Amino acid sequence: MTDDDRHAPTQGQLTFTVASTGPDSAALTLAGRFDAVEAVAVRERLAQPDLTDARHLVIDLRAVAFIDSAGLAALARARRDRTLTGGSVTLVRPASEDAMRVFRLTQFDEIFTMIDSPPAGTTS
Repeated sequence: MTDDDRHAPTQGQLTFTVASTGPDSAALTLAGRFDAVEAVAVRERLAQPDLTDARHLVIDLRAVAFIDSAGLAALARARRDRTLTGGSVTLVRPASEDAMRVFRLTQFDEIFTMIDSPPAGTTS
């Protein structure tokens, strides 16, 4: 099941797609700029039942060109929420070197489980 949550993006706007990947897991695919403006929408989307019920979440960041501290905070909150209930968050590394640099500089690449590509059956 795929759920397109956003309209056609304008220049730089973040888009996201959600797919249920099992009874207690989901995949969230993000594309564009994950900045302070867009982090609010991502936090709101992560708070909806189809994602809060997913104990295990894969967040695909391959198409994220930019991420700032607000984007990192939204990811950290998702990780905290899942960890408190015995779940997990796995990030698919951004293809953008600029976005990946932010993860390395903040050492978020060591806090999160990060993989190069989504597990089979989790792409949306």
